Amino acid sequence: MIYSLDRLNEMADGDQDFINSVVLVFLEEVPGDLELLEKAITNKDYALTYQYAHKIKPNVDLLGMEKTREAALEIETLGKNEGDFSKIETVFKLLKIDVNQVVAELRNDFSL
Repeated sequence: MIYSLDRLNEMADGDQDFINSVVLVFLEEVPGDLELLEKAITNKDYALTYQYAHKIKPNVDLLGMEKTREAALEIETLGKNEGDFSKIETVFKLLKIDVNQVVAELRNDFSL
């Protein structure tokens, strides 16, 4: 398991509905944002690469996905600074694997 609910549990203070709603938002938004990020990278669009990585970052952070957050931050920074797209593509592959794994795990763990 590459996600952790520790931070979310601390924020929720026992409110399972809050945890469920954060998980649902993650499942509803992040896969679509990931697709849009991939399209931006394919099109070598720095601005959109930055925007979608920036949007994904807090969602993975809430679920304690530290390695994934670091990958999103690196993509975000490279997009903002118009960095090397081959590096962006390499980091994105890892980000995509992690996000897809967590989506599957959350669907299973929360019976969604």
